[in-house]
Amino acid sequence: MMGFPGWLEIIIRSFSSLIILFLLTKWLGKKQITQLSLFEYIIGITIGSIIAEISTGVGTNFLYGLYSLLVWTAVPFFIALISMKSKKFREVVEGKPTVFIKDGKIQEDNLKKERYTVDDLTELLRRKNAFNIADVEFAVLEASGDLNLLLKREKQPLTPKDIQLKVAPEKEPKTVILEGQIMAEALGLTGYNQSWLKAELEKLNVDLNNVYIGQVDSYGKLTVDIYDDKIQLPNSQERPLLLATLKKCQADLELFTLATESKSASTMYTNNAKRIEAMIEKLKPFLSE
Repeated sequence: MMGFPGWLEIIIRSFSSLIILFLLTKWLGKKQITQLSLFEYIIGITIGSIIAEISTGVGTNFLYGLYSLLVWTAVPFFIALISMKSKKFREVVEGKPTVFIKDGKIQEDNLKKERYTVDDLTELLRRKNAFNIADVEFAVLEASGDLNLLLKREKQPLTPKDIQLKVAPEKEPKTVILEGQIMAEALGLTGYNQSWLKAELEKLNVDLNNVYIGQVDSYGKLTVDIYDDKIQLPNSQERPLLLATLKKCQADLELFTLATESKSASTMYTNNAKRIEAMIEKLKPFLSE
């Protein structure tokens, strides 16, 4: 480029190369930024090397390389700022989502537009644990190249809400032991103390120094992973045992109702049995394993 000083030539080259690379990537499609075949991987490396050479072409001049690096850093930064304020500009730069399956039907034209084959689509679906296209109600290829999907209603996993089952709220477990050391701050957040923790370890017949990691869940249950993997840890039976005891109390009260001849006693037994039954329903999410 005649007539330009060296530093300005590098800036012009870098900016032009960036625009060319962007247009080439847009032409190749979203597939180029997700899964790559060996051939596509080689092409990507080669294009990057060619662009780098065109962009700099400066031999051993350090400043020229620095100018080029500044351009390649500044342009994406300003593009990101403009994209935050302009939806249309963002769609041009980042692209728009493409619907691949709608109402359970494959959109063939959209597949061709993004240069995807049916095999490519089924591979992406399998990554989402959808092995049958007929199970998918809606699937969209995001601008990032990731595929998101919605299964048909009858194929969606059953949730507690679907069967009107009340479940206890969950919170993240706290790591109270790490590599044989008690994490005092995390233990304090659980509401328990070191005496309780040591008592729980005794129930599991585990020495503190043998614990690699120990966590307390939102129900107050301690689970540990020990260094010696050959040792089998016993399962805690406290909560199931408490649930079984409550059910036995309810059953005993119902038996007393049938056995007594006193009307007032029968009424008392029946009412208390119903109270325990209501208590069991409320506690079952917490006491069931």
